[in-house]
Amino acid sequence: MSNFSNEEIQQGIQEVRVELSQHPVILYMKGSPAMPRCGFSKTVVDILANYHIDYAYVDILAPENQLTREVLKHPDWEQQWATFPQLFVNGDLVGGCDIVTDLHENGKLSENLDKAIANPESRG
Repeated sequence: MSNFSNEEIQQGIQEVRVELSQHPVILYMKGSPAMPRCGFSKTVVDILANYHIDYAYVDILAPENQLTREVLKHPDWEQQWATFPQLFVNGDLVGGCDIVTDLHENGKLSENLDKAIANPESRG
């Protein structure tokens, strides 16, 4: 059960949409790239390091990001994913650790990231 009202959730959804439109690659994670706070977040950070790209991140454990954390798991959020980390490219959910790992291993993650870098105007 959410600690946020429906109105707060709807406002949070709009804020996340804006955030996604501003960053071609963004990782919602536990901790930061410099100090991940779970093994799954660390794995995704390590994978992204292979691509030498700039990406935004949001520490969903930080008190100021609790609404964002709730939004990304909420049934009203169209790209709902229950676990973290969550990688978004051009505004679309790529997935969590397992999916990012699979895409990295089969070469598809590189294709997604290349599109984000080559076409930043296509995001959101």
